[in-house]
Amino acid sequence: MVKVYIDGQEGTTGLKILERFSGRNDIELLKIAEEKRKDADERRKMINSSDYTFLCLPDAAAKEAVAMAGDNVRIIDASTAHRTNPAWAYGFPELGKEFREKIEKSNRVAVPGCYASGFASMVYPLVKLGIMPADYPVSVHAVSGYSGAGKKGIAQYENPDRPAELDSPRQYALSQQHKHLPEMQKICGLEYAPSFNPLICDFFSGMVVSLPICTRLLSKRYSASDIRKALSDYYADEYFVKVMPDGEPADGFLGSNNLSGTNMMEIFVNGSEDNLIICSRLDNLGKGASGAAVQCLNIMMGIDEKTGLI
Repeated sequence: MVKVYIDGQEGTTGLKILERFSGRNDIELLKIAEEKRKDADERRKMINSSDYTFLCLPDAAAKEAVAMAGDNVRIIDASTAHRTNPAWAYGFPELGKEFREKIEKSNRVAVPGCYASGFASMVYPLVKLGIMPADYPVSVHAVSGYSGAGKKGIAQYENPDRPAELDSPRQYALSQQHKHLPEMQKICGLEYAPSFNPLICDFFSGMVVSLPICTRLLSKRYSASDIRKALSDYYADEYFVKVMPDGEPADGFLGSNNLSGTNMMEIFVNGSEDNLIICSRLDNLGKGASGAAVQCLNIMMGIDEKTGLI
């Protein structure tokens, strides 16, 4: 039985990780006393008493926690702090054999951002397969549930006296400084940062990340069926990432919260001869956060990576 500590277990991601451990008898959860949650000495003790520690913290606190940890403690960091650090494994095993092997062997794993997960699921294979040039002018649009805004954002949306504006989708990160942009660019091997248009909406969890593609700017002309087959072949052996065979849903509408509560990701490819659109649907709290973190733990433990996730 391995010992697991969650530093920041009162946050949204930490609580969801705890939920996913329900019923597992191969893990001993170490719990810190409520009054000592922010006590550095007690945190250090808990981290170094564990085999695996999850960090569900702001970036500065995550870096502080890593500095406290001995080399024998295996860290799974759900913050933004280490996602572009080449010394850390990037926790998206479906992107390729080298990703899964590095997760398995590493003592330091960075869990991808939710938007970045949807983005990388589409862009990484397109660049790797030579379909999309590395200097392609990538733009991406995304819609997410409000749980991604954290405890304060959730409380704001669930307040019965909230302003009417929250009834509508709201764009943000208009300055193009969103914290997921560095990993989107670096992990996918892009020469330029993508243009990113995220929206937060009035539903709890789930998201769709959409990638419009101008076919004349690709390495050659590709149809929707060509791209769909390329991605289907790329993810053919994966359980959690599925390329949908029929393109758009039967009713023509693509919902954003259909995968809430799961660790699944679905990729849809549609479009015309000149313009394609690829969409990646996932739960921002699942494959975009806690589910991905638990999947990484399972891989690091050398057990079935679906454990506790289906």
